[in-house]
Amino acid sequence: MAAVLPAPHAAPVKQSAHWTDRIAHLAMLVVALALVAFLALPLLTILVQALQGKDEQFVGLANFIEYAKTPSLLDSLWNSVWVSAVVTVVTVPLAFGFAYALARSCMPLKPLFRGITLIPLLAPSLLSAISLTSARRKFFTITLPGAKYGLISAALVTFTLVITDFGIPKVIGGSFNVLATDVFKLVIGQQDFSKGAVVAILLLAPAVLTFAVDGYVSRRQTAMLTARAVPYSPKPARAFDAAITLYCSLIAFLVLAMLGMAVFASFASFWPYNLTPSLRHYVLGLVDAEVSVGFVNSLKMAAGTAVFGTALVFCGAYLLEKTKGMDGLRSIVRLLAMLPMAVPGLVLGLGYIFFFNEPRNPLNGLYHTVTLLTLCTIVHFYTTGHLTAVTALKSLDGEFEAVSASLKVPFFKTFWRVTLPICTPALVDIARYFFINAMTTISAVVFLYSPETKVASIAILNLDEAGEIGAAAAMAVLIGVVSAIATLLFMALAWWVNRRTQAWRT
Repeated sequence: MAAVLPAPHAAPVKQSAHWTDRIAHLAMLVVALALVAFLALPLLTILVQALQGKDEQFVGLANFIEYAKTPSLLDSLWNSVWVSAVVTVVTVPLAFGFAYALARSCMPLKPLFRGITLIPLLAPSLLSAISLTSARRKFFTITLPGAKYGLISAALVTFTLVITDFGIPKVIGGSFNVLATDVFKLVIGQQDFSKGAVVAILLLAPAVLTFAVDGYVSRRQTAMLTARAVPYSPKPARAFDAAITLYCSLIAFLVLAMLGMAVFASFASFWPYNLTPSLRHYVLGLVDAEVSVGFVNSLKMAAGTAVFGTALVFCGAYLLEKTKGMDGLRSIVRLLAMLPMAVPGLVLGLGYIFFFNEPRNPLNGLYHTVTLLTLCTIVHFYTTGHLTAVTALKSLDGEFEAVSASLKVPFFKTFWRVTLPICTPALVDIARYFFINAMTTISAVVFLYSPETKVASIAILNLDEAGEIGAAAAMAVLIGVVSAIATLLFMALAWWVNRRTQAWRT
């Protein structure tokens, strides 16, 4: 009898790519080109400018050496560092105490105080297990060690936001110079682009360091919520709850007092000399052409940022998470999508003025237009929207795309009929985030406006410089009112969207 030979292993069948995959690859290439043109190249221009002299010749590190020899600029560097350090040391403990009160006390009126979430999710079962130990020991042995990585991240973010902030030093800084105001004076006032680029790189350094350290901290953080964890319910303690309520009330009062003074100044006839209530500043904002145009431009920019920014961010995230192929390009897009998180708005705006103000640049026609302001704002806040979209997409089972591919259904049909309806709540959140930040941003657009494209936030700076503090306060209040109304409208839209597209969840 002849021996039966085993059947040879069948070679794996390689599934041929559907023709619509080429469309996905082309769309990803468009997203990559957009991020390169409006993010990577402007940032690269800053580095090139810092290494060039006034005649565009290469000078190496000469601009950095000259900066180090300028006492006034070094004073600004020192001012930025120590002010940022002081703010971080003061803010982080206060915010941590506020968040601890919300999470670990039975104080009344929690909904009124809720708004800051700083503490990472701790292990409630551990807290319950040692309920017989002292509150002080519980705090220092469990709560504080568990929150240390969150505190490190919060401190780094606070330091970076303060050292790169432009609006507050510009309005109330006076002759106290910091790096952010130095950039504005060097570029706009003195037309010294090389030194301005040097300062921009200095501003970029702490942001990049923060981004790197935060990534390291995230990898080191271990999970403290186990499968056996039970919800922690704080027990009433009259003395502790009363003290923590008083503490939170003080913090809330300081925040509301700061905002309340702006509202009060907006109604004062002539701040601070004539405090008689008047609507003069609001009437000026509606009648004065320069002020009203700035407000209209802000609405246009915010609406454009919300619509086009949401579309770009979500489509880019979908192409990264739900399509296959072009791995090299995919890695580049993923890196560029995360890069804006480490770039301060002031640095991005400076890169735009260097890149788009170049006459030889084919995109030069965008300079001084609302379109460029909108694009800059989209890029500035791109990362947060991208992460929100990625989180929503990762919650969807990959079987949707696998089944569609096996049935030869084009990916864009699956995107339109399945993915988009399921992810509409995330789209609303992204649009709201873009709109609110576009209404209030200053640093990213301060270099890019013209008299015809001035936005409301820039108008506030100009009014303050002209001594019209009441008018500036009125404009700020109007921005706040519009942002509040927009938030309510987005909340209503989210409710409507949830009813129309999320019924399957229940």
